[in-house]
Amino acid sequence: MKRINSLPWTALMVLFFFATSCRKDLSSSTPTGATTPRGVTSFKVIGYLPSWAGSVSSIQFSKLTHINYAFALPNSNGSYQAIDNTSKLSSMVSSAHAAGVKALLSVGGGGGGGGFAGIVASSTNINNFVNNTISLCNQYGLDGIDIDWEYPSPGTQANQFLTMMTALSTALHNSGRVLSVAVIGDNDGGQIVSGIFNVVDIVMIMAYDDNNFLHSTYELGTQCMAYWLDRGCPASKAILGVPFYGHDSSQDPNSDAAEVEYNTILSDGANASLDAYGTFGYNGLLTMKSKTSFAMSAGGGVGIWELSGDGTGANSLLSAISAVINAGGAVPSGAPVGTTVTFKGNNGLYVSGEDGTKAMNCNRATPQAWEDFLVVDAGHGKVALQSMNMYVSSEDGVNPITCNRAAYGTWEEFDWIPAADGNVTLRGTNALYISSENGTKSMTCTRAMAQGWEEFGVNK
Repeated sequence: MKRINSLPWTALMVLFFFATSCRKDLSSSTPTGATTPRGVTSFKVIGYLPSWAGSVSSIQFSKLTHINYAFALPNSNGSYQAIDNTSKLSSMVSSAHAAGVKALLSVGGGGGGGGFAGIVASSTNINNFVNNTISLCNQYGLDGIDIDWEYPSPGTQANQFLTMMTALSTALHNSGRVLSVAVIGDNDGGQIVSGIFNVVDIVMIMAYDDNNFLHSTYELGTQCMAYWLDRGCPASKAILGVPFYGHDSSQDPNSDAAEVEYNTILSDGANASLDAYGTFGYNGLLTMKSKTSFAMSAGGGVGIWELSGDGTGANSLLSAISAVINAGGAVPSGAPVGTTVTFKGNNGLYVSGEDGTKAMNCNRATPQAWEDFLVVDAGHGKVALQSMNMYVSSEDGVNPITCNRAAYGTWEEFDWIPAADGNVTLRGTNALYISSENGTKSMTCTRAMAQGWEEFGVNK
């Protein structure tokens, strides 16, 4: 899930960055338009509560379906180390049950799963681990277990992990409990074998920590979900992991200082609706709503690391998640959907789709056909922009933007975000903004924050 507080994990982070370094354009594989949300009653909202942060009394249990206490640490012989802050665990379990929420214990965590290698290497140790786990469940009244081993090695160890999970699944299911597994984002390299999907109830997809700034974009979420669904994970078990924390790119990525809670970033002056502030990259309200809507259409729930980072009142990310669920997955874009508009940059010139023949520019003194854009509802709170029957693409920020796509997918979807004086900014699913480049060169989608060149007047 995440590292245990203050434990070294440099090697694990290097592995994670290597494993998630490959990205692909989903514009041709992502379905056009919104898809039907799954039943609200079956959609899971799973929150993690660390032993070292947050209070039970502050948790909005009514907006959760599951809560996982992090972490219990396994020993290589199948026993457990003493659980930290057991009074907090007991309080969490009783409060969860009073609210009709399932209470789980998360075992391992980044830097805390070293004992698993010894457990899976021996049938005796596996048996000890299963028996000790059931004893913990009985002792604390737990409804299940979440296993977070970061990560088994491909091959023999991965297969042995399946053996352990199968035995644990049987014991938990025989007692009416659930089994969850946390998995890497979108390229596990064979660390998880497909048989895992048959024995677990929940696959917690850790779609974050992709880099040291905008580490958990909407685009990353769609990629991670697509990867595990393609691997054979049933959609009902696929849980999209979302962060209630950000990354400070000014800090060493391997240090505790590099990770900052969402509420701390807000207290520093960040906008709760955006995803970047200074050196901080995080998930704001708009992105959290879009991710929830997407997860309702493609998966079985969202999983939160971790609850103590949430904001309060109107800035609560958990409340934003809950609002989307209650609305059946609907997220208003705030855009003039179905209307044909023009965009004027702060240089006083208009944006042109260039008839799809070259990269787009913001250099037209007078708008004509190539400067007209139809605003299309792309679902999940996002819009697509169509000119001359083709769609605008961010090109994922790698190349200047174009208007040459016959259909829209992830790269062709944008957040319509109001700016000052009635202007608007357009943010791609890479969490970067379209820039007019002041009309001096082709337009791009490469800005982490919107300023003058990233603001557009609509029909002005």
